[in-house]
Amino acid sequence: MRLLGIDPGYAIVGFGAVDFDGYKFSPVAFGAITTDAGTPFDERLKAIYDDMTDLIKKYQPESMAVEKLFFNTNQKTGIDVAQARGVILLSAVNMNIPIFEYTPLQVKQAVVGYGRAEKNQVMQMTKSILGLKDIPKPDDAADALAIAICHGHSKKGMSL
Repeated sequence: MRLLGIDPGYAIVGFGAVDFDGYKFSPVAFGAITTDAGTPFDERLKAIYDDMTDLIKKYQPESMAVEKLFFNTNQKTGIDVAQARGVILLSAVNMNIPIFEYTPLQVKQAVVGYGRAEKNQVMQMTKSILGLKDIPKPDDAADALAIAICHGHSKKGMSL
């Protein structure tokens, strides 16, 4: 089955597509959708939506896994990321792709086996699980691949 992992953002949206046969993961593609800071926010959201739609058409995932939002202290950034996440979800819904969400703790637990793992541990394990030569770049792409791996390991996930 083909899984698409998404690390939501509005400046950088990490994506990672993997195939999973129930035992082994194989990388298909990974990277990032980026938007320029000087672009009006509504145009950034449209660009994210359009690029997500293109990714879904190109890679045809059976499901999409998205990281749940975790708000730090900057509420404006959190709201902007939530809006970007909304257009990401809309792109999948409009293409009838089931959506599942996972917390950072769930991702770390699924990939490393320890929910309090450090970011570098998750990246190293993602590289190892996918048989990659290097840790995927940018970090957002590595995070998205880890989210896809988490979904593959999940029996049911948390569907939206």
